[in-house]
Amino acid sequence: MVKTQPERIAVSDAATELEALRAEIERIDQDIVRAVAARTRLARRIGRLKKLEGLALVHPAREAAVVRRAAEAAREHGLDDDAIRELFWRLIEMSRRAQAVGERDEG
Repeated sequence: MVKTQPERIAVSDAATELEALRAEIERIDQDIVRAVAARTRLARRIGRLKKLEGLALVHPAREAAVVRRAAEAAREHGLDDDAIRELFWRLIEMSRRAQAVGERDEG
């Protein structure tokens, strides 16, 4: 009987920590969504400015550089750089669409 009591306390502590960690992940998820929303707003503005300057919406070399920097940062943080590349290509796709919307907003 005496041995089971500490185990129950440990399980309870683990459950409490698990709940706290999940809450922290939820806060981080919200931060990520806010950051993506901010990035999208900037992309719309960039689309408008590109239109004013007569620039193409797509700049492949710049996009590749953005992905390359993200992959380097991923490696520095011990993350899977291929997964981060995929994530950033997806963000770039979203930015392209936002830039196109921004360009249309002005026209």
